[in-house]
This record gives sequence, C-alpha cells and structure tokens, in this order.
Amino acid sequence: MQELKSVVAAARRRGVTVASVAALLCAGAVALFPGAARAQSDAVKELAAPPPIQLPLKPSPEFAKFPRYSGTLGSRQIVLRLGPKTDDAAGVHGEYQFADTGEVILIAGDRDGDTLEVEESNDGTHITGNWVGKFAADGSLTGERMNVDDSDPQPFDLNPLVAGQVAPAAAAKSAKAGASPAAPASPVQPARATGGGQPVGGVSNLQTGE
Repeated sequence: MQELKSVVAAARRRGVTVASVAALLCAGAVALFPGAARAQSDAVKELAAPPPIQLPLKPSPEFAKFPRYSGTLGSRQIVLRLGPKTDDAAGVHGEYQFADTGEVILIAGDRDGDTLEVEESNDGTHITGNWVGKFAADGSLTGERMNVDDSDPQPFDLNPLVAGQVAPAAAAKSAKAGASPAAPASPVQPARATGGGQPVGGVSNLQTGE
C-alpha cells in the first residue's frame, strides 16, 4: 500500500493525473496476469453465446402453430411445418419430420410469390440440403430437394393439412394396427333420362326440359 502511495505521489510531482496512473496500473496487471484476462474474456463469450442445440433435434414448440403439409420426399413420408419469420417479410422457416424414423430437420429461406427456396440443416448449424418448389393455387407444394452441391435431386409433393387433420402416414399406421379398412365406394351410375330432353354440356345425366 505504501508503495502504491509513493507511485501516485511521484506521478503527481511529474504532472501525471491519477487517471493516467490507474490506467498504467491496469495495463501492468494485465501484462503480469494474462491468464486472468483470458479467463475473463472466455467467461464473457460463454455468457453471450447461444445455448447449444441438443441432438437429435426434436419438434420445436415454436413451429407447432405453423401450417402443416403432408406428403412425400423421395419415397419417404414427411410432415412439414412452415411459417413466416417475424423479422423478415419474405422469410420463412420451420421444420419437417420423417414419419418412419421421427428425424427432425430444420429449414429456413424465402418465399417469393408462389416460389419457395429454403435450406435445411439436421443439426441447426450446417446446411445439409436445398429445396426449390412451387405453391399451387390449392396450396399444395411440389419441387425438388437437393444436396448442398445440387446432387441427388429428390422430388417432394406436399398437401396442406387443416387443423386437427391426421397426416396420412399416421392414418395408415392405425389401419395396420387393426382398424378395418373402409369399403371401396361404389361407382356412381349416371341417372337415366326419363324425358326426351337433350344432354347439357355433354353430360348425359343432366337433361334439359322437354
């Protein structure tokens, strides 16, 4: 303590401010104890870093409210959840899940009119594929999924699901578990005309009046 007072007194005699002395002392401390400075820096980085993503990925509650699409990617059944980003008017994000394994893949990208372009990731960090597709007027989505280098293109064909509707894959599993299959619908026979009118628009079961 006495040595510190002596340093401050000597600095004042030379016209150096106390603030300058404090800065010099701090710099000296960092030089003398670089390990402590690094430890402090690492602690700050750890606090600022986002929490690590747990693998394998699980369905996110954030995407549970998004519109769902069911269909096939290649030969495998999937359910896609896709919705708008809150910070990007053209941005979309979400996830899709394979019906056979339950594996979850994250997706994010852009929608421009009826065109969809997104990238996917199976760990939330590395891009594992690209999607390019088109939305039809009925809301269905078709296109191709490719690897990062545009190799191995696989078609996807997805249809929107209404709220509460069970994905076809789940319905098929229930049928295999013992549910009775629905009887095939009887073909609709055209109604026989009773009068002498003429067919309307080429449809034989719609007749004009006499």
